[in-house]
Amino acid sequence: MSRPQSPDRFHEDKATFTVKGSQPDIEAGVEAIRTTLKTLPARPGVYRMQDARGDVLYVGKARVLKNRVANYTQVDRLPRRLQRMVAQTRSMTIVTTNSEAEALLLEAQLIKRFRPPYNVLLRDDKSFPFILLRDDHAFPRVQKHRGARKYKGRYYGPFASAGSVTRTINALQKLFLLRSCTDSFFANRSRPCLLYQIRRCSAPCVGRIDEGGYAELVRDAQDFLGGKSTAVQRKLGEAMQAASDSLDFEQAAVLRDRLKALTFIQGSQAINAEGLGDADIFALAAKGGAMCIQAFFIRGGQNWGHRSFFPVHTAEVAEDEVLASFMAQFYEEVPPPRLILADRAPAECELMAEALAERISAKVRIEVPQRGMRTRLIRQAQRNAVEALDRRLAETTTQAKILDEMVEAFGLDGVPDRIEIYDNSHIQGSHALGAMVVAGPEGFRKNAYRKFNIRNPETAPGDDFAMMREVFERRFGRAQREDPDRDSGEWPDLVLIDGGKGQVSAARTTLEEMGIEDVCMIGIAKGPHHGREGREVFHLPDGREVTFPLNHPVLFYLQRLRDEVHRFAIGAHRQKRSKAISASSLDDVPGIGPARKKALLMHFGTARAVKDAALEDLQRAPGVSKVVARQVYDYFHE
Repeated sequence: MSRPQSPDRFHEDKATFTVKGSQPDIEAGVEAIRTTLKTLPARPGVYRMQDARGDVLYVGKARVLKNRVANYTQVDRLPRRLQRMVAQTRSMTIVTTNSEAEALLLEAQLIKRFRPPYNVLLRDDKSFPFILLRDDHAFPRVQKHRGARKYKGRYYGPFASAGSVTRTINALQKLFLLRSCTDSFFANRSRPCLLYQIRRCSAPCVGRIDEGGYAELVRDAQDFLGGKSTAVQRKLGEAMQAASDSLDFEQAAVLRDRLKALTFIQGSQAINAEGLGDADIFALAAKGGAMCIQAFFIRGGQNWGHRSFFPVHTAEVAEDEVLASFMAQFYEEVPPPRLILADRAPAECELMAEALAERISAKVRIEVPQRGMRTRLIRQAQRNAVEALDRRLAETTTQAKILDEMVEAFGLDGVPDRIEIYDNSHIQGSHALGAMVVAGPEGFRKNAYRKFNIRNPETAPGDDFAMMREVFERRFGRAQREDPDRDSGEWPDLVLIDGGKGQVSAARTTLEEMGIEDVCMIGIAKGPHHGREGREVFHLPDGREVTFPLNHPVLFYLQRLRDEVHRFAIGAHRQKRSKAISASSLDDVPGIGPARKKALLMHFGTARAVKDAALEDLQRAPGVSKVVARQVYDYFHE
């Protein structure tokens, strides 16, 4: 299917207007919309409303652009939310499409890209995991996969969480003895690994199973993931009986264990969806001004997990419109199944089904079950949605109370909406980097996390103060350039530094040199009993020190923020260190890419052997031409 971002299928027109004064003015907003109306076609498409800085306020789609946009000029008929939006509007961008279904797909894509403040947003920081069965190898590997589908093979998913994928891969290993190792590990084995010993791999790397036998295991795994678990169960039972009849009790025991694993998986399903095939189930709950959408993922009649979503910017938006906006954004990343069950029809249900069908080039049905097994599934999803929303509201209430107590303890001006936490990580100065995580009243904002490679040559190895200065210079220098007026919401209300007086002083001095003196800053140090949780001392720039009693909620909250930046910094440091360990002197040789580097290493064994090799030996290496051999030889011998 052609995706809506194709430039030859859409025409984009942007009209920008200059408005005097800095205060939002509804008359100026209406005038900007009316000016755009003069050139609008009577065609389907997508419109973007932008403020005076060009930031996107709202993305909408229309079957007839001229009619839809004209509605915004009738301000008295708009809800207050949209009146505020019109008052901020200073320009519009128009994109025409061939159909309303294409407009809906493009609208979802642009909402995810720009995250406008007046659209319902699906706040989800991670892509969904899939299981990938590669088919570009004689012995395909089963593995977890996220992101773009760049490998050849079959993708199964989505799964609700990485834990769901891990459990399913473990089951596939026990059931079908498929390998999970990398191709390089596979190619260099001379004897079976531990997974073979514990009966979770058939050891194709050392020839314990031939290609035909392994291909049969792969077909069984594909049948299982495709919903044919009963057929797989029957096949395993017959094979076990045949092995027992032929007195091959060892093989019978292996098949028995595989059959037990399959039976356990079938009995551990949270819901019974047998016969449903591939389907997604959605239910919406609303309470206290918040909404929760519960999703169950059914593939091949098996429950592959469930997840709760809490869309934002839902005030004054009808529930069916929230569900429709959620579905459009959700299926922007995830291919939809052919059947979607919901506890209510989303707004413009038929249009949604048409747009999703265009995504996968197959018919998609959106149904609201009224009877039978499917209504039981919907009721279960509704119950989970209500319970998840109740937990969220309880956590939000507790969180608000903790933040109020923190404001009082530190004398802050108000409850911080954006808290940035900083830490450094290195080993005796090597592979140094700084890390920043972001939190708010709703929890951690993982899409705002950042890491800073320490690259200033004047920074001495292991100098934590200098590293903190470099991190703050880059973070706030960029903020000053990109958002000097601080109206994007990307400036912190509170900065928490993992360190004592020295780190706080270094950070404060750095900001003052940049002309920034109004950022609230707190340092968290271990205290007199270094290493003992609960004895932390909090340092303020004015020299005050604050401590909390053991088990105090504010202390627990700040410890959790500190631990999260620790986790992120250490993880980023390990990645950097691992990349450095795998680096080779061949990486700097001009004309040597990953494929030739691998060929040279496989032929000579080590980079040192490549360096010491004669020109004639280099020319005999597979995949290395005479020209490349000369380049390698000259690089090391000039």
